[in-house]
Amino acid sequence: MENEKEREKEIERKKHIEHYLKIMEESGVAPHTPPDFERTTADLLVECLEQEGVKYIFGIPGEENLDLMNAIEKSSIQFITTRHEQGAAFMADVYGRLTGKTGVCLSTLGPGATNLVTGVADANLDGAPVLAITGQVATDRMHLTAHQYLDLEKVFEPITKRTKQILRPDTVPEIVRLAFKYAESEKPGAVHIDLPDNIAKMPAQGVPMRRVVPEKGIASYKSIERAARRISRAKKPLILAGYSAVRDGAAQAITDFATELKIPVANTMMAKGIIPFDNPYSMWTIGIPQRDYINQIFDEADTIIGIGYDIVECFPRKWNPENNHKIIHIGNQAAHINKRYQPEVQVVGDISDSLYEILRRSERETEPVYALEIKKKIQADHDQYEFDDAFPMKPQRLLHDVRKVMGKDDILVSDVGAHKMWIARHYNCYQPNTCIISNGFASMGIAIPGAVAAKLVYPEKKVLAVTGDGGFMMNMQELETASRIGAGFVTLILNDSSYGLIKWKQMEHFGTTCYTDFTNPDFVKLAEVMGGKGYRVEKADDLMPMLEDAFRQDKLALIDCRVDYDENMKLSAQLAQLARQEKK
Repeated sequence: MENEKEREKEIERKKHIEHYLKIMEESGVAPHTPPDFERTTADLLVECLEQEGVKYIFGIPGEENLDLMNAIEKSSIQFITTRHEQGAAFMADVYGRLTGKTGVCLSTLGPGATNLVTGVADANLDGAPVLAITGQVATDRMHLTAHQYLDLEKVFEPITKRTKQILRPDTVPEIVRLAFKYAESEKPGAVHIDLPDNIAKMPAQGVPMRRVVPEKGIASYKSIERAARRISRAKKPLILAGYSAVRDGAAQAITDFATELKIPVANTMMAKGIIPFDNPYSMWTIGIPQRDYINQIFDEADTIIGIGYDIVECFPRKWNPENNHKIIHIGNQAAHINKRYQPEVQVVGDISDSLYEILRRSERETEPVYALEIKKKIQADHDQYEFDDAFPMKPQRLLHDVRKVMGKDDILVSDVGAHKMWIARHYNCYQPNTCIISNGFASMGIAIPGAVAAKLVYPEKKVLAVTGDGGFMMNMQELETASRIGAGFVTLILNDSSYGLIKWKQMEHFGTTCYTDFTNPDFVKLAEVMGGKGYRVEKADDLMPMLEDAFRQDKLALIDCRVDYDENMKLSAQLAQLARQEKK
């Protein structure tokens, strides 16, 4: 009887091995454990990640993920050891934004896991697909006050689309496949898997599930017909393009749609480049806190066509304060609920397909003279600083020089601070995803780790991290990571020895500042000890040749540039004067 059971078990084991090898062969992934080896849950989890096409995992090893690290070491996946878990999460975040594939970050339990939180929350609100994997204490310790134990499912629940703890080895394939499905389905975001130490060691006989990417849905003909009629009849339509259109690959469709129908286009910060800025119908970027020239275009418009627009990127109150616009929503998801964003028509489906179908049914011949006249003011305001030789440098001149050095498809990764406002206003783009700005969660410290990810994805492109000195010091340790793995990007520090954006806000509200100033290390020496080359700008004309030389290096480079943030309050005064003139 016992021999019969053993024979049945052996037959079942062979069936499992044959099925496993067949799945691996069909997916083109070589099994990294011998078929007759008793695989652990950690091995199976890594095989599932391989099946999903994971190339990199960013993170830090720990005691509770030893088995997982051992499984990764035997796999085809490259593990990028970071210097802080927040850096790992930001790398996964930007990797997800640039590729549309799930970026993966990993930590141990407790403090390692909580260090992931900021980057994971950023990915979730910005719409970047990210999987966070955490180690955990053994299940027999979870009912105790155990060393470093924290209920990580509860920690990650409010900042992810889905969080699951693995409690049985045979559930791994389903948990992983569901995690990637949730992470990458619209709206993309973060997911979390928690792996207890004892479960990671258990034998596992499951096989990875097949990766299936569903086809995009098609909008109803009724909604397309209604949208086309309203757009044809609108006197002054205006497109507001958001980041979902970038994710959906709709840049060419929007450009064709706007050009054919002569409809002006404003983009959110995260959708910069969705239409080339030198296209005559591109009205550039909306989103800075102050009321700007572009708001005048919104005021004149009678119909707003939101294409891939997400209210988290630019709150409707900024461009529809009187709630008096007719709104058409075109997206791959239904519109968010907001009292100032109530569409009369919603066209929900593949964005490019929807736009071309609406274009076929629409007729417009009139040039948007009202918008083109206002754009002349925007252009004149932009151009006046191109050759300004003041030092410390004005951010407007600095960004002119950066734009001249960067190619059309090169990538600028912006940190968060006062410079982000200037980048939104003065750094114009030809293609989407060439200016990475976090404007959902908008966390400081993203630029350096984000540039590491960008250089891994696009090693042939110039990658420039633009950061304030405040944001730089939050994750500058990842320069060592970049140097170690050969990610030769350039960092440009806008140095004003303060938290410039908060100082700007304090001055606007109270006319004085407090608690925002600090001192900095010698950034040139810091670059050198991190294995890179450092530069210091001494006059405005230094920046362009230094940028060009920095990009010629075959290693990490850093440029320290003093910036004149008196321009912040000058801009506030200029735009306040503009608002007063409008009221008259």
